Formats: sequence, structure tokens, C-alpha cells
Amino acid sequence: MPELPEVETIKLGLAPHIIGQTIQSTLIRESRLRWPVDPELNLKIAGQKINSLKRRGKYLIADLQTGHLIIHLGMSGSLRIIMIALEQPRKHDHLDIRLDNGKIIRFHDPRRFGAILYTTEPIEKHPLLVRLGIEPFDQQFNDRTLYSITRNRKTPIKQILMNSQLIAGIGNIYANEALFQAGIHPGTIASNLNMIHCKKLAASIRDILLRAINLGGSTLRDFVSSEGEQGYFQQEHEVYDQLGKPCSRCKTPIVMKRQNGRSSFFCPKCQKY
Repeated sequence: MPELPEVETIKLGLAPHIIGQTIQSTLIRESRLRWPVDPELNLKIAGQKINSLKRRGKYLIADLQTGHLIIHLGMSGSLRIIMIALEQPRKHDHLDIRLDNGKIIRFHDPRRFGAILYTTEPIEKHPLLVRLGIEPFDQQFNDRTLYSITRNRKTPIKQILMNSQLIAGIGNIYANEALFQAGIHPGTIASNLNMIHCKKLAASIRDILLRAINLGGSTLRDFVSSEGEQGYFQQEHEVYDQLGKPCSRCKTPIVMKRQNGRSSFFCPKCQKY
């Protein structure tokens, strides 16, 4: 699933092509996504200018003159910018948004777990967004914030990091990598972390996410940027999907265990706490 760095990479790639442009039309080839695409989507958004593009957690939000487009990439979705008539649609290219600058935003989603929704209600009150937690790049996200989040929680810290109602956007890959950088075991009970641990972990979360964004995210299976390019942060993974490989710090083999149905990779020597 595209996580915060992948969604941010797509946002940064799309923005120069679409902000200030007017939507000419939409073409729906397949409406059966996670939630059905509104059959009247074209009537509702054609003729509207795209005023801005932002990210909230793993959601992209295009602010229109009236209302908002909310886009989620699901497990395997991507958005690409293509020139009109220069590229024929591929299998799983489910929806096109045609712009007045001669470009198309094309939504591709083999598993159809993604979504494209239009709403005119205040975006912060939308049911998909209203309960999202703090953004890792928010100025208010720091050691004190993380310490407060972890108090009285008997849940393993990795599950806390992946709980979007507490911290928005951190998925499995980057939770693994941040915990390794901070030297914290993924199974450590959250409330056992002290302020020093939280300071290390908050800094690691920001650092890992920023490095991943600078490298275009991680391409493990399906992810590509808005230009169709793969990300390169997977080449920097120190623990994620590195089972049995030597730790980059101490050479101890990386191990894996299942937590809440997800794979946790860690170094048993460097992540003792």
C-alpha cells in the first residue's frame, strides 16, 4: 500500500501540472472501486478549477472551486500525468480527468481498493478524514506529543505508529525503519517508553519519512510516481524485508515476527529496548 512518502511523492509530481488548471471532463472506465465512483462525477466537477493539492495522511485532496476531490490509492493504485492521445489506456486504468492544458490525470488500480470521491462538505469534517491523527511533519509533532500519545497504552509501539487515528500516514515499511533507527523493539509496550525514547523515535520518524520522500518513496510491487517512475528508498531499507540479512550496524541477522497480522523486521541486538 502506498504510504505517506509515496503519496507525498505523487502530490509533488502532480501539483505543477494540475494546480490552476480547469477540469474539462472525466471518463470513468470502471466505477467499482472501494466505494463506487459517482456516475454524475463529470457533471459535478467539469468546468471547475483546481485551486490546490494537498495530502492528509494517505489521502490526496484536490481543492476545487466548489468542493473537493478525495483520492486514496488503496493497495496498488497510482496517479499519472499523461498527454492527451499520446498513450492508450492500459488494463486497470479506471478513470481519467482531462484538463484544459492538454493533460490527463489517469487513475490506475489493479486491485480496485482505491477511491475517488467528491464532496462539498467541509473537508476536515469528512468521515474519512475527521478522525485522522497528527501529521508527522506537523510542527506540533515532537517528543512531547509522542510521549503523550503513548501514555497508558499497553499496545506495542509499532501498532501505535501505524494507528492512523493517532499518527497519520505511517505504514508498515516506515514504522519498521523508524524503530530500527531509534533502537526500539517493535514489540515494546508504548507506555514503557520514556521521554528520551520518544525524542529519538519522533526524530527518526521524521528523518526516515523525509529521506523516503527525497528518494521518491519505496517501490516494492506496483508503486510508481506521477511520471511513471519507481521510487528508490527500498534500496535504503535497513530492516524491512531484510530477513536473515546482516544488520547494517552489528551484523546480527535481521529477524521477523508477525504483529497484528503484519510483518515486523528488526535487529534483536540493536533493538533490545
